[in-house]
Amino acid sequence: MISAGASIPPSPAVGVAPQPYVDPVRADALRQRGRRNGMLATASTVVVFAVLALILVSSPGWSAVRETFFNGADFRASAPDILRAFLLNIKIFLIAEPCILVLALIIALMRGLRGPVFLPLRIAAAVWTDVFRGIPTILLMFLFGFGIPALRISGLTNSVLVWGTVALICSYSAYVAEVYRAGIDSVHPSQQAAARSLGLSGAQTMRFVVLPQAVRRVVPPLINDFISLQKDTALIAVLGPIEALRAAQIYASFNFNYTSYVVAALLFIALTIPLARFTDRLLARDRQRQLAGGAG
Repeated sequence: MISAGASIPPSPAVGVAPQPYVDPVRADALRQRGRRNGMLATASTVVVFAVLALILVSSPGWSAVRETFFNGADFRASAPDILRAFLLNIKIFLIAEPCILVLALIIALMRGLRGPVFLPLRIAAAVWTDVFRGIPTILLMFLFGFGIPALRISGLTNSVLVWGTVALICSYSAYVAEVYRAGIDSVHPSQQAAARSLGLSGAQTMRFVVLPQAVRRVVPPLINDFISLQKDTALIAVLGPIEALRAAQIYASFNFNYTSYVVAALLFIALTIPLARFTDRLLARDRQRQLAGGAG
């Protein structure tokens, strides 16, 4: 029995796929609530940042800080040299990142090998991870950049830039190897058993069944590690190469103004923020996929 005032969803035409019925009143209410929430979020953001800006500019030392760190003339004068030096940071990052991905995956696979014959490999992988995760990266810079060239081994380069990059690769490969290992362990053992029952070998199971799922699951934390790697390329400045931080230090030491550090910081921010937003997008997509799987 249908009341006289009730709305009846239109019946789909013949040959046309039925569309879900949307109550126009509810849809309009949702749009109004979305606009109201957006206006409230914008207003609260403007108020918070306005209060912070007011506190900053009304502080007693703001004029000195503005002249020392936010001087427009020094910004324009230091930016070109720092930007050119920043290209070295990008170069180090682009070289170190693929090396870390490959080396960390090898270490993670070595730690997962089974059987007594692979014990030396498991020990070597565990030692690598424990040692290079335990030593601060800046200390590794000194040990590799100054220690290895001092050995004067024939055939090895004495470039501190090369050994600083190697120090970053060794340090981050230890962290990324544990990320890989967590992803591999997250794949349920039943999938490996099913793959073996289909006739796949252990190596084929790892390559075609386990690794694709593990890598997909650890992409967001891997990107977070590479955001940190991009920032830590500045540590190579302790060895002497003129990258963004060293260029900023040189300008500040000659001009007694620290605006150059702000320029370097903005360059790093400009490079890391897109990666951070990409990570957020991947996490949101993964969360939606998990919710859809749970609903199904």
